[in-house]
Amino acid sequence: MADQDPITPAPEGNGQGGGEQPQASTIAQYIKDLSVESPSAPQVFQWQSQPSLDVQFGITGGKVGEDVHEIVLKIEVNAKSDSGTHFIVDLSYAGLFGFRNIPEEALPPFLLVEAPRLLFPFARQIVAEAVQNLGFPPVLLDPIDFASAYMAQAEGQQQVEGQPGGNGEPPVGHA
Repeated sequence: MADQDPITPAPEGNGQGGGEQPQASTIAQYIKDLSVESPSAPQVFQWQSQPSLDVQFGITGGKVGEDVHEIVLKIEVNAKSDSGTHFIVDLSYAGLFGFRNIPEEALPPFLLVEAPRLLFPFARQIVAEAVQNLGFPPVLLDPIDFASAYMAQAEGQQQVEGQPGGNGEPPVGHA
């Protein structure tokens, strides 16, 4: 017992060790693309109107290596008023996630719900600081319910595939 590493627990059970256990880990997080602009500066700082915010998000990703996936959380924020565009922030914030011993059917929920949930607080901070660096009060984005978005997408996909002539594409114009 004295020569056993005190930090790494000893394998339990039938001698197969922990190598068969499902594992997921975050390898890296990074800004993949960031565009920040205030096209109406300096006039925008004299406008009295309060802008309305339009916030859009999307999730993309793919396999980049054996057992490694990249997930990109894309957030677009547009602030406009009757006077014009106050600012635009377009952020693609990505993460590399490693997986071992995870069944293929278990990957989509992790990649489309958990991974974006882990990335979002960092992306939110980047957006807030970018807007503040443009000379505006920081924009603190509301949390996004990625699980509900995933479930809605899955339901839409099932409905389309169940229809005659369904091609697996989500219906156009559905909210």
